[in-house]
Amino acid sequence: MPRDPSKTRRKLIAAADALFYNQGIRAVGVDAIALNAGVTKRTLYYHFRTKDELIAAYLDGRDQPTLGRYQALIPEAKEPAALKVQRVFEHLSKSCQDRQWRGCSFLRAAAEFANLPGHPTRLIAARHKKRFESWLENILRADGIAGAPDLARQIMILFDGAVAQILIHRDPGYASSAAAAAASLISSKRQKRKSGRSAR
Repeated sequence: MPRDPSKTRRKLIAAADALFYNQGIRAVGVDAIALNAGVTKRTLYYHFRTKDELIAAYLDGRDQPTLGRYQALIPEAKEPAALKVQRVFEHLSKSCQDRQWRGCSFLRAAAEFANLPGHPTRLIAARHKKRFESWLENILRADGIAGAPDLARQIMILFDGAVAQILIHRDPGYASSAAAAAASLISSKRQKRKSGRSAR
């Protein structure tokens, strides 16, 4: 009975996911991925013409699940944006304490290809980060916070900065510090909005 091509493709992506995330993209060759997936290198190249195509499939496969994990933290019930954002940083603090945690796959991938601006890795990473930022912006907008685009960008910087610092120091306290900074930014925006109303 012939093999299911889609199943083989999924096995290759799963093997690449495990190896790329744990060891780094450039450190892992296609031979190791084929071996991990239990197929020949020829089969790998049947499904992916180049390693770059496999890298793109790996990152695409992490895009929605990664964002979805954070979106699942936010209940449908109406809550202040500050509390929702706090949940995001709390999840980061919890996740980074797992021994298997290696930081953000998108940040790490973009860093590995920092000298190649047009590389698919950079483009997919940028798209993912923009989607995450847009999601934060929607949270802020839904709570009526003015200047949501700029504030979402600032919180995104705090989030990725916390990820980088935790990866360097292995200290989840950076997530708490970033959360406090984000709360301060949101509070400041609210105070400005109240002041503006009072002046009227």
